[in-house]
Amino acid sequence: MKSLVAGKILNQRAVLDRALRDHGDTMPAEAQAAVSAASDRLRHIVRRLKTPLDTEQLRGAEGEAGQTYFAVFDHLIRSDKPLFAFGGRSRRPPMDPTNALLSFLYVLLTADLRAALEATGLDPAVGFLHSDRAGRPSLALDLVEEFRPFFADRLALSLINRKQLSEGSFRRLENGATLLSDDGRKLVITAYQERKRDEIQHAFLGEKVTMGLLWFCQAQLLARHLRGDLDAYPPFIWK
Repeated sequence: MKSLVAGKILNQRAVLDRALRDHGDTMPAEAQAAVSAASDRLRHIVRRLKTPLDTEQLRGAEGEAGQTYFAVFDHLIRSDKPLFAFGGRSRRPPMDPTNALLSFLYVLLTADLRAALEATGLDPAVGFLHSDRAGRPSLALDLVEEFRPFFADRLALSLINRKQLSEGSFRRLENGATLLSDDGRKLVITAYQERKRDEIQHAFLGEKVTMGLLWFCQAQLLARHLRGDLDAYPPFIWK
């Protein structure tokens, strides 16, 4: 679904633009230019979505946007660079503290989206962009994409830049993988639950909702679209 991909990319761009607006004057000139260029590239990718694209082309656009976004993510980290230096996404397993934090937040967010879909009566295993696989919540993985940038990524940046996490918040395994320690997980889960209580304006619904209810609002809108009550699924665009 184009709207899911567009929502994710627009929210990635919003994260970069907010960083430039809030902290651009403290960024080195080279970093500021790189983040600005990445934002422009994301805008061009979104424009390409207006043309007819098949599923593989949509996945390609999403992948290109992800590479563009994470290529400059390190410039958004302003605290303790030796520990939280970010050289790109690494998964299964995460190989550094920043990736460990992002992956853990994505797991929490996907679990919440899966619960929201089930509460709405949708099967979280039947997706559009993510291929169906036994035991895989493909639809939850589809829907979670638009929330990753402005919720999970910004929460990760907040925890890092406010120095709420330290080296003791992580543990390194013999194979080089990095995971959150027990204390680190507790801190992140607490911050995650607190962030879910924040209110945000929902442009499509025209009212304020808490972040924790946002997942259910979007799951309901997706269900209405699939039933034919809405011509298109309206992704949540963070501003």
